[in-house]
Amino acid sequence: MSDARVANQDQVALWNDASGRTWVDMQPVLDRMLAPFAAPLIDAAFPGQGGRVLDVGCGSGATTFAMADRLGASGSCVGIDISGPLLDAAKSRAASAGISTATFVQADAQTYAFDPASFDAVISRFGVMFFDHPEAAFSNLYRAVRTDAKLAFVAWRSPAENPFMTTARRAAEPLLSNMPAPDPNAPGQFAFADGDRVRRILRTGGWSDIDVQPLDVEGTVAESELLAYVTRLGPVGLALKEVDEATRARVTEVVNAAFQPYISKGAARFDMACWLVTASRK
Repeated sequence: MSDARVANQDQVALWNDASGRTWVDMQPVLDRMLAPFAAPLIDAAFPGQGGRVLDVGCGSGATTFAMADRLGASGSCVGIDISGPLLDAAKSRAASAGISTATFVQADAQTYAFDPASFDAVISRFGVMFFDHPEAAFSNLYRAVRTDAKLAFVAWRSPAENPFMTTARRAAEPLLSNMPAPDPNAPGQFAFADGDRVRRILRTGGWSDIDVQPLDVEGTVAESELLAYVTRLGPVGLALKEVDEATRARVTEVVNAAFQPYISKGAARFDMACWLVTASRK
């Protein structure tokens, strides 16, 4: 595998600076919250013992490790991500655990020159919504897999179906003039909210047997970790990096109050409304 041209430059800059470092800090919280997605994702794409799988937008490696474990000692899972900080964390985790069947590449899956037909499956847990040209990205992934290979990924449905995920923005927006208005078609958390758009993207990329199914999972974040989660991540987290301490304190107070209805028995509990998308190469 070798590098190709540069794309997604805004995302590269973001994930190798503030967002990447913050996600490393928050990774234990995020891994616990997102753990329920591992089983359905891996079940949907598992190519059999000894297979070779690509994990797109692998972050610090939770799904890469889970798939590598499922593939067994004769298989391998390659995680690819644009974020150096997150991949440093993934490599450290692999070294500490002595996992040799999970490896990592810092590159952009939209443009990376993968060896043709070198994977039996592609997976992604919330890692494919950030491409500036998703049709090109899925065409590139199509070329990277063998005939009859499987594709499976999880992506968020609409903001309206995920009110927990937009509570911080709605609460903080009146106090933060530097927070950009959301663009539903721009790279980001809800870029794949429209299931019909997802199908069009995959068809353009060459994929067949496309299936887009709702997947709803209960999410939990410990009450002790909630405030850090909602004020350090996402658009609110980015906006708070640029404001004075008085504004930061006021936003934190307002956001904290907005999440109180979600708290029960020491944790915030909420629905995570997603798509489980599957396809194959014919």
